[in-house]
Amino acid sequence: GVRLLLRGLCSNTTVKSLDLKGNNLRTMGAEALGKLLRQNKSIRSLTLEWNSLGMWEEGFSFFCQGLRANNFLQRLDLRNNQINHQGAGELAMALTQNTSLQELDLRWNNIGLLGGRALLNCLHSNKTLKRLELAGNNVPGDILKAVEQALDHNQDREAILSEAQNQVNILSKEVLSLKDEKNKQFMDFVGTVDKQKEEKARSEKMSAARVSQLQEALDEQYSIMNSLKTKLQMTEAALALSEQKVHNLGELLNAMKQEQNCVAECHFRELQQQKQEGADREGKLLHDLCAASEKNLLLRNQVDELERKCKIQQDQLFQVKQDLTNTTAELKLRAVEAEERLEAEKRRFKQSLEDMESLRVKEVDRMTQHMEASECSMHNRIQRLEAIRISLEEELSQVKAAALTERGQAEEELIKVRSQARLEEQQRLEPLKEKLRLMTESRDEAQNCCLKQKEMVAEAQAKAKQYSLYADGLRRRLDELQQDLNSKEEEKVTELNKVKVELQEQIGHLEAERAAQDGLREKIAALERQLKALSSNHREALLDKEGEISLLLEKLRMKEAEIARVREEEAQRASFLQNAIMAYVQGSPLGTHSSRK
Repeated sequence: GVRLLLRGLCSNTTVKSLDLKGNNLRTMGAEALGKLLRQNKSIRSLTLEWNSLGMWEEGFSFFCQGLRANNFLQRLDLRNNQINHQGAGELAMALTQNTSLQELDLRWNNIGLLGGRALLNCLHSNKTLKRLELAGNNVPGDILKAVEQALDHNQDREAILSEAQNQVNILSKEVLSLKDEKNKQFMDFVGTVDKQKEEKARSEKMSAARVSQLQEALDEQYSIMNSLKTKLQMTEAALALSEQKVHNLGELLNAMKQEQNCVAECHFRELQQQKQEGADREGKLLHDLCAASEKNLLLRNQVDELERKCKIQQDQLFQVKQDLTNTTAELKLRAVEAEERLEAEKRRFKQSLEDMESLRVKEVDRMTQHMEASECSMHNRIQRLEAIRISLEEELSQVKAAALTERGQAEEELIKVRSQARLEEQQRLEPLKEKLRLMTESRDEAQNCCLKQKEMVAEAQAKAKQYSLYADGLRRRLDELQQDLNSKEEEKVTELNKVKVELQEQIGHLEAERAAQDGLREKIAALERQLKALSSNHREALLDKEGEISLLLEKLRMKEAEIARVREEEAQRASFLQNAIMAYVQGSPLGTHSSRK
């Protein structure tokens, strides 16, 4: 039955564990098991307890041959199978070539000293066996200890090899990942370079087309300029005729100028009065600023004293901050009042300008010139005041960071208000200028002939200027395009340099990692060398110990033989003495007396 079962399992690929405990397999069963171990590749655990396989040497040798050829079995149980030292030797020969068995249970057999020694010798070549049970086999304790040490050595070696293999796998994966990343980065870099080259070619084509278009536009403008020059020559001839008419009209204008001068003197006096009022107000503002600067100087002195007495006079700092806030509030109020006064003056000035709309162009020009001069003076004074204010702000910034921030905010608000006031003035002056332009147009209507000719000349000159400006703009556009091209080329070169630097850095990192990996590999090789050296030393030590054990066993045998010989000699002597004593006793009178009795 076992033969049929094992024959069917030879081709099976699903059974992982086989338990044949207590089936009295004997010789035929052992041969069938050997054949199963040669052919089957799926069984990992085999239990053969209580089967007396060791009683038949031929069958057990077939079983050991099958175990030698098998490289898939991991656990084997041979308890209570009457295996002697010869069967243990065959098992040891099979284990020297087996590379898969990890657990072997040989308890409660009859292996003895020779079998234990054979199993111990096979462990020098077998590095996969982790567990070997030899209890109840009459094996000496020193051999059991040596077997345990060999098994521990195998376990440590396998753990170290597994760790080294894991590290090698991890390092190989990291190297592959780094290679992939490097290849990806290189491909991305090549793609970016190709894209940049394509963009550069496109931009060069576009710029070339644009330059050609601009050159054509310039040629057209030059032709237009030549035609305008001819028109200008024609208009100059017409102007010569119109100048005579203008001279006649100039005499009429002189009479009008005298009247305008009288009116202008009256307005000039009014403007002087307004300037004096503005100067008085500026003096007041300067006086306020001087008072503020004096207060700032006092505050600076107080802050110096406070820095010397930092921890004692903190209350004075608080008062100084309050004074600063009060002064800033006063300055803001004064600035607001000054702005209101300026707005009132502007309103008055606007009313006066509305009254003066009936005046001629020259009066308006003089008024605008005076206003511009007054505005320039006012701007200069404001700039001076702003410079003084900036110097005061710098001095206050040295006093305290907090005071600087507050004063800076206040000054920014003042600047905003002044800028708004200036914008409002400009917006108010623009409609005035438009009204003045309308006045000039009305005057020009009175002088139709002269003004028409002048307008023709002015239009021709304006067109010429416009065309010249347009040509200059086109040239500037060409220069800008050229600069843009140069800047783009420089940016591309810088980007390429940056990419090269990044690639060099990445290559350096990869080389460093490669060096680290080489170091790890060298360490692994050194550890393997150390393991080999330790294993060789261990083997040599075991061989030395085995030689010593064999010598001691031979000495024990010699001593046992000597003891047996001495015992035999002593027994012979004792028998001789006993015979002699018996003979002596029988020959002595005591012996006769005793015999008589």
